[in-house]
Amino acid sequence: METPGNRLFAGAVIRRERLRRDWSQEGLCRGICTVSYLSKIEQGKAEGSPDVIRLLLERLEVPWYEDQETMEVGEKWVERCYEAVLSCDPEDPGDLAPEFDAQAPRLASSPCGLDVAVLRGFVHPEQPMEDTGLEEYLDRRQLALWRVQQERYQEALDLYPCAYTWLRAGMDRYVRGDSYTAAVECLSQAYQRASEQGYVRLMLLAKLYMGNCYCNQLHLEQMEEQYRVAWRLAQALGDESILRSIAYNQASGYLECGQYQNAYAYFSTVDDPTVMDLHKLALCCEKLGLTGQALEVLDQADGMDWDWELGRQMCHLVRYRLEYPDYLRHTEYGAQLLQVFQDCQTQLPIGYAAFHLPWVLEWYTANRQYRNAYELLRNFPIKLDL
Repeated sequence: METPGNRLFAGAVIRRERLRRDWSQEGLCRGICTVSYLSKIEQGKAEGSPDVIRLLLERLEVPWYEDQETMEVGEKWVERCYEAVLSCDPEDPGDLAPEFDAQAPRLASSPCGLDVAVLRGFVHPEQPMEDTGLEEYLDRRQLALWRVQQERYQEALDLYPCAYTWLRAGMDRYVRGDSYTAAVECLSQAYQRASEQGYVRLMLLAKLYMGNCYCNQLHLEQMEEQYRVAWRLAQALGDESILRSIAYNQASGYLECGQYQNAYAYFSTVDDPTVMDLHKLALCCEKLGLTGQALEVLDQADGMDWDWELGRQMCHLVRYRLEYPDYLRHTEYGAQLLQVFQDCQTQLPIGYAAFHLPWVLEWYTANRQYRNAYELLRNFPIKLDL
């Protein structure tokens, strides 16, 4: 879609290339136009006539494509890419890479160059748009999506409120865990707007994260309500990964709320379990007094090929409690527990730290560190009924 910024993009290209070559404005425009006219083109205050733009770019040896065929194909392709990002379909924009890599080189040297620069950060996250000099040329949609890449989600939402920016703002609040109420409000807006536009995958993600919010707060009834809808949507889309994620999270919620048999019923029947499935199964066995089975499960986890050290340490904590019934008297256990808790807070969504909170409080209380327990409960982002 052509915007004023897209039409002025040639000026940004001219300025960038001129500065890269360390040329003066006077030297570049000699015999083509006046210095004042070039200055206006570079500053985005004038579009510049097609002939002047062509001559300036030719002098800079910069290819530029603005023919009718390129623009018609390019604008349609750009809109398809935006639609994919804004609808979360595909969920991973990296799936667009083959087509993007085929189209982007030519379109980057066209009035669609701003769109290419913004979209590249989604298709190839390792190549975010870094040229802050382009910001003044971006329209509200382009700027909002750049803010998303910069993890400035509230700014993105303020600039361009749509289902996608509501979703990203809600997901951010979920990950930070500082206000699940605000997260659910954002995700509810995302779901409503996505349903109006027929963005089914975005609807699924909104319901999934709403369920996650309630799961982390141990509000099981609301969790189940949101996950039921997410489950139906995931089934309709044939998304086995999200179906498994929902089942895992729901069973983990049962485990945290003391419904050990319900949690055990799921984790003991998982096909091809992951290490974290086995971690949760070992915890269920620990709580149900099935010490022998718990140790067998942990042995199975230790024998798996995985390199997530923090997950390994989580499993070691369970083993320590099983092998040393008086673990609360062992300073080594306390040190390992507090390190895992700290790493969960700094490396993972807050729900992981919340999961380990009861054991930390148990440690503090058993060792009469009541002040530490009080401060932890007072300052912890999630308020749980423990």
